[in-house]
Amino acid sequence: MAAASAVLQSEWTKIRSVRSTIWTLALAFIVTVALGAVICLVFNNTWGDLSSDDQATFDPTATSFFGMQLGQLALIVFGVLVISSEYSTGMIRTSLAAVPQRSAFYASKVAVAGALALVVGMATSFVVFFLGQALLGSHSADIGDPGVLRAVVGAGLYMTLLVLLCVGAASMLRSPMLGLGILMPFFFLISPILANVPKVQTVARYFPDQAGRKIMQVVPDSGDHVSYGPWGGILIMAVWVAVALLGGYVVLRQRDA
Repeated sequence: MAAASAVLQSEWTKIRSVRSTIWTLALAFIVTVALGAVICLVFNNTWGDLSSDDQATFDPTATSFFGMQLGQLALIVFGVLVISSEYSTGMIRTSLAAVPQRSAFYASKVAVAGALALVVGMATSFVVFFLGQALLGSHSADIGDPGVLRAVVGAGLYMTLLVLLCVGAASMLRSPMLGLGILMPFFFLISPILANVPKVQTVARYFPDQAGRKIMQVVPDSGDHVSYGPWGGILIMAVWVAVALLGGYVVLRQRDA
């Protein structure tokens, strides 16, 4: 039986030795911070053009995280490539030959991917928050304001859970093209569209991204009446992640490499 520390080291070596996976994390950081900074600067420069209602409901904290909507594209790619790339190259056979205990192999891959996503997610959320608030000037929020620290930490948790969700889904699909072909349209087309369709938006609010993003809000959206709060939303997303990871493990255990 392979030692847990050796398996973890092996997974860490595989991830950091593949440039595409490291670059996707770097790209997620750069895009999220850059776009968030631009949006905050635009709001500060056009503040006088906003209506009184928009000014009253303005959420400076959530505005900093606007770039997350595009930055999560890179996170999806990272989560998918972490495991599906081994299927596309045939390395999965070598990995499972070296670590026959599939539970140990899968748990180590999830742990390393999750740890990397957590570090990058927390670094991204704190950097984009402080930079965004500096650019908002007098319209900014302070980290000590009610709900702000929760939103900043929650943004990092959201990024981590998104990566783990993609790892689980990719484990079930076992193909980079299939994984990206399903997850990207879901997060960038299906979920946003359904969330704005009156007849189905009640259901769409329980999609992982729609529920998870509530943790980043300090000022609730006007007219948005949901039955869960910020932590309830991230819990709903965590349930989606748990189901995806469990499904990925079942497929890995029952199907040949």
